[in-house]
Amino acid sequence: MDFNLDETQQDVRRLAADVLAKEADEERLRQAGLLSLCVPEEAGGAGLGPVEMAVTLREVGAKAAAVPGLPALAGTLALARHGTPEQQRRHADGIALAVREPGRALAAPPETAAHQGDGGWTLTGRKVTVMYPGAAALVTAGEGLFLAEVTGTTPERTSTGEPAATVVLDGAPAERVAGPEAAADVRRLYTAAIVAQASGVLAGALELTTAHIRTRRQFGRALAEFQAVTVQIADVYIAGRALDVAMWSALWRLGEGLPAEEDLALAAYHAAEAVKALHTCQHLHGGLGLDVTYPLHRYFAQAKHLSYLLGGADAQLDLIGALV
Repeated sequence: MDFNLDETQQDVRRLAADVLAKEADEERLRQAGLLSLCVPEEAGGAGLGPVEMAVTLREVGAKAAAVPGLPALAGTLALARHGTPEQQRRHADGIALAVREPGRALAAPPETAAHQGDGGWTLTGRKVTVMYPGAAALVTAGEGLFLAEVTGTTPERTSTGEPAATVVLDGAPAERVAGPEAAADVRRLYTAAIVAQASGVLAGALELTTAHIRTRRQFGRALAEFQAVTVQIADVYIAGRALDVAMWSALWRLGEGLPAEEDLALAAYHAAEAVKALHTCQHLHGGLGLDVTYPLHRYFAQAKHLSYLLGGADAQLDLIGALV
C-alpha cells in the first residue's frame, strides 16, 4: 500500500489547486479539463481513476468551492467503469447521481425497483438529495444500474446553497447500464467522492484556523500561545490525519480493484465526525467564525452537507459493525 501520489496525480493536484485559487467556478474547472478527468480517453477525457478523482475533490473541499465536481467526477467515473462507449460519450459533460434512498444509509441496497416489459425498462421509487440535477441521472436500483430521464423533481435546500432535488420515478423509462454489482460499486464511488471532499474541507478549515490563532492576540499574547487553544487545534489536526489515512486507504483499494467496504465505512465515519472538528474551528474563531463575509462559514456548511450525504456518523458505525 503506497499513499504517495505519482507524477500524474501530483500534476492533477497542482492544476486543481491553481485553478481553484484563481476562480472557483464550474466553467474554469471544465476548461481546465478537471471535470472530465475520469471520462475515458476515447470519449474525450483523461481516462483517470478513483485516486485522481479524490485528489481533485480534496482540492475542491480545501477551497470549500460550491462547484459540481463531486457528481461530475463520480458520475463519469461510474460510466467509465460500467457504461458503454456510446453512454460515456453521451454523458461526457457529467451525469447526476441518484443514489440516496429516503431514510436509508448510503451503503444500503436500493429500494428503487426496476421492471422490464415489452417497451423496455422502467423505474419506480424516490431518490433524495440528487445534487446538480439535470435532464438525466444515473440511478441505482435493486436490479442494477440505470440511466433514466428526470421529469418529476422537488427542489431541496442544502446548507451550502448548491442545487439539489428529490427525484420521483413513477414508471420512468430507463436504460439498463449494468447489474446489481455495478449499482453497489457506484454507491462505493459516491461514498469515496464525498469522503475525499470532506477531507479537503477539514484541511482547509484547519489551515484557516491555525492562521487565525497565530495572528489573533488577546491579553497581549497570540491565541496560539494559550495551552487550551493548542490542545483544541491539536484535536482538529488529529481528526484530519485520521480522516486522510482512512480516505487514502479506501481510495487506493478502489483504484486497485480490491475490496474496500470496510475502509470506506471507516473513512465515511471519520468524514461524518469531521463536523465536530469544524465546531472547534468555529469556537477558536469566536464571533468571527459566524460572519458570512468570512470564509469559515463555507467550510462549516460544506462539512454539514457532506455528513448529511453520508447519513451521519451513527449510520457509518452501524455499517462498520455489520461488516466486521
